[in-house]
Amino acid sequence: MSSTTPAAAAAHFRASLAFHTDVSDVAAELASGGPAFVVLDSRSTESWDQGHIPGAVHLPTALIPEEAGRLLDRSVPVVTYCWGPGCNGATRAALALAELGYQVREMLGGFEYWVREGFEFETWEGRERRPADPLTAPVDAADCGC
Repeated sequence: MSSTTPAAAAAHFRASLAFHTDVSDVAAELASGGPAFVVLDSRSTESWDQGHIPGAVHLPTALIPEEAGRLLDRSVPVVTYCWGPGCNGATRAALALAELGYQVREMLGGFEYWVREGFEFETWEGRERRPADPLTAPVDAADCGC
């Protein structure tokens, strides 16, 4: 295993934090009532109907080049998400948006961790919430402390 310098590691992690956010941070900002960003679900219509973050904009990755200008304001940052950590759809959506001139971040964990951390989600039938999974979110605390 090759080693890196502390300065190179710091630059890498600083860049990572500039381009990523996580489920808890997005949920906290949405709960504050005034998010300074748009949440974008980049999955298919069938996936969207199965469940999505309330208030998110639905724009499948393949349609971003054609539809982003109609649905999104370039002056408002965008946070992309897809299924979860096993899917790079949010990364591909973020790349497509960045190439079109949007400020963009990727939400780590995706829809999977949104649900697993116990946040409310919406389906075609209405809103629901599942109990937080103790492997992903603290059960008896306001936050994970990280």
